[in-house]
Amino acid sequence: MRILIRTSRWATWARRLGSVAVPLVITSVGLHWLRLITSDLFVVVALVAGAVALLAVLAALIALARLWQTGDQGWGRALAGLSLGALSLFPFAWYGNLLLRYPAVTDIATTDRGLMPLIFEPGTQAMPPPKMLSALEMAATFPNVETRNYPLGLVPTFGLIRAMVDDRGWDVKLVREPAPEAEFGQLNAQIVTIPGWREEAVIRVTGNLTTSVVDMRSASLNAQHDFGSNGTRIEEFLTALDEAVTTLLRDNPNANQPIEAEPEAAPVATGDEADTE
Repeated sequence: MRILIRTSRWATWARRLGSVAVPLVITSVGLHWLRLITSDLFVVVALVAGAVALLAVLAALIALARLWQTGDQGWGRALAGLSLGALSLFPFAWYGNLLLRYPAVTDIATTDRGLMPLIFEPGTQAMPPPKMLSALEMAATFPNVETRNYPLGLVPTFGLIRAMVDDRGWDVKLVREPAPEAEFGQLNAQIVTIPGWREEAVIRVTGNLTTSVVDMRSASLNAQHDFGSNGTRIEEFLTALDEAVTTLLRDNPNANQPIEAEPEAAPVATGDEADTE
């Protein structure tokens, strides 16, 4: 007598749901990153992808429990659904952790934001009202977001900043190069986060031939919560700038000294002039 062994329907559905969740997450992020869908639509699609992934995990767990009791087929399908669902849920778990860790904020700055305006591209989605932190909240959450004062001239400091921005691959939108006698230099650059949120960093340098003051602003252009990215970006950049300035002054002790003009050489008398005298 032949004994028929059934295949668990829960396992089949777990694999199907997991197979849908992974491309749904990847496609939504890719379309948002390429600006082919709006941020509002991206949030909806991402939530649907998260719900499908959660259903895949639940169906896989039920399938594994039933397979253990009944001895039906479907272990591979159940494990595949569990793996695909968990993989799809990982980004949600990661950003959920950031959501709990950082307050709801979209605009961080070391000084008056009016001195560091953002650049808006024509036809882009309107920026939501900015969410900012109080001084006490800023000090508690991002203690290194502070104005920097360096014993280095305005021009070399701005040169270091420009090189650091280029190294990070930020999309530079505006550059105001400072001259030795200029009031300030400014750089605006936009950054696209992994999920496709667009953020802008503004760096302003004031000073003279021997000193400089650096302020920085970072703001989300199309998000309701930055998950800590703006504050951590400023902290990381200014800490790296501290090290760059320290290294430059250590390796080049005269880097901050004004270049003195060489004295003109005295004219050499020719033979005819010497005879005349």
